[in-house]
This record gives sequence, structure tokens and C-alpha cells, in this order.
Amino acid sequence: MKKSFAELTPSEILALAISLEEDDARIYGDFAGRMKEKYPATAQMLESMRDEERTHATRLIEMHRQRYGGHIPFVRGEDVKGFLHRRPLWLSRSLSIRQVRDMVGVMEAESLRFYQTAAKRTADQEVRILLNELAAAEEVHKGMASDMRESLDTSGAKKAEDETARKLFVLQVIQPGLAGLMDGSVSTLAPVFAAAYATKDSWDAFVVGLAASIGAGISMGFAEALSDDGVISGRGHPWTRGTVCGIMTTLGGIGHTLPFLIKDFHIAMTVAIAVVAVELAVISWIRHKYMDTPLLSAAFQVVVGGILVFLTGILIGSAG
Repeated sequence: MKKSFAELTPSEILALAISLEEDDARIYGDFAGRMKEKYPATAQMLESMRDEERTHATRLIEMHRQRYGGHIPFVRGEDVKGFLHRRPLWLSRSLSIRQVRDMVGVMEAESLRFYQTAAKRTADQEVRILLNELAAAEEVHKGMASDMRESLDTSGAKKAEDETARKLFVLQVIQPGLAGLMDGSVSTLAPVFAAAYATKDSWDAFVVGLAASIGAGISMGFAEALSDDGVISGRGHPWTRGTVCGIMTTLGGIGHTLPFLIKDFHIAMTVAIAVVAVELAVISWIRHKYMDTPLLSAAFQVVVGGILVFLTGILIGSAG
């Protein structure tokens, strides 16, 4: 059974504050360790905040000894009703620089609210003074969390770290997603339009397109996942990349397959061709934006390949 905050003794409230400071120090240490290799400036700020939290925990422990004795009650946040709960974001396999910065800001804001609320609910004058002092300290911490972004902006470190994050995003998400989208959009053109022209039946073309899209998605997903474990290349967890690649492959094929749900064959064919044009344009734009490929060059490469596959499907279907 959880205890309400009003039921805590002054000693227990102070023990809760000590637990909060120690937990935050460990969390900041975990963050710093994970950010150190790729985001050294942010890691340095986190280490500084970790040391500050440890210092405050030490001061709190000394205050507890002076006021309530050497024994500090074992009070955990999860045992108190309404006590702030630290979201286990630091346990995630992948953690972005933006997530860390946002989490730090949230943690400090929550700690500040805790101390302010605790001070208002405490009848003991000495404890109220102490909690107000802690609230003031957390106000400083909150300012440090804000300064983290501002200092990085001023120094230019944030720009460099954001560029690193962008490159990692390209490696881990954009590249496998783009490969899947290109494969799904282009490789399924031939079977879909071959079936459409061979049968002149929208439903038959839809069934073939659906099977080809899902099959290609599964195949590309496994191929991407098994191609690189990401340890040396830094391309991220293999099954994450495989999932992204597989889903985008399926979506690439489904796009020009869905129009064949239209019963009128000629209308379905017209809509499907329009969708293909949009797909090729989107692929060209992604290659231009994220892969630093000149737009005209990207469009030429993608469109030429798409047209060749599209014509292959029409020729084979018409021959039947």
C-alpha cells in the first residue's frame, strides 16, 4: 500500500528528497555515458549536472544527520502516492540527443514542483525552510537544463551534434527506408501492370500487386536485417533497419496497387499510372534531400529506371 504524502514524517520527506537527488545523479551519469562518444559537449554538461546532484545529495544527507539522526529511512518514490515517476527512457536501446535534452528539462521541472508542493504541505517550520531551499536549488538546476541548449547553441557544439544526429538518422532510417521504397515502387511495377494488361481485370491486378508488395517487403526486410549487424558501420540495430526497409518496400508496392480496387479497369489504370508518377517524384526528392544527390540527376535515374520496368510489364502483359 502506498502512503500519501501527508502521512510522511519530516524525516521521511527528507529521505525522499535524498533518493530523488541520488536517482537523478545516476540517470545523468547514464545519459552522459551513452552520449559521450557521439555528443561530447552534451555529455560534458550532463556530467556537470550529475556532479551537482551528487553534491546536493551529500548536503541533504548531512542535514538529515544534524536534524534527525544518522539513520535515513528507506523511502522510495514509487511507494508514495502522487510522487513524480521517472519515465524509463534511459533504458531504451536507442536514445536520440533530442530525447536526452528534453528528458533533462522534464526531470528538473518535476523536481522543482515536488519541492514546492512538499514545502506547502509541510507543517513543520524547519522542514518547510529546508524544502524551500531545495526548491531554490532545483530552480538553479532547471536553469542549467535550459542553459544546456543555449550554451551548445552559442558554442556551435549543438550544430555539430545535430549534424551527427542527422547523419545517424540517414544511416539508420533514411537509407534502409529509401532502399525499400525504391525496390517496392519499381520492382512491383512489372508484375502489377503485366497482370493488368494480360487480364484486363482490376481485381486480378490488385491480387498480383498485393502479393508482390508483401513478398518484396518480407524479402527486403530480412535481407537488410541480415546484411549488417551495425556494430562497425554504425547503421543501428539490424532488425530496426530491416523493419523500416520491409515496411517501406511494402508501401512502395501497395501505392500503385490500391487503384486496382476500382472496378473500372481504364479508370484504375489511369489512377495507378498517376500514383507511379507521384512515387517516383517522392523517391527523387528524398534522394535529393537526404542523399545529397542533385535533383535533376536523382529524378533522371529514378524515372528512367521506373519507366523501363513499367514498359517491361506492359510489353509482357500485352504479349499474353
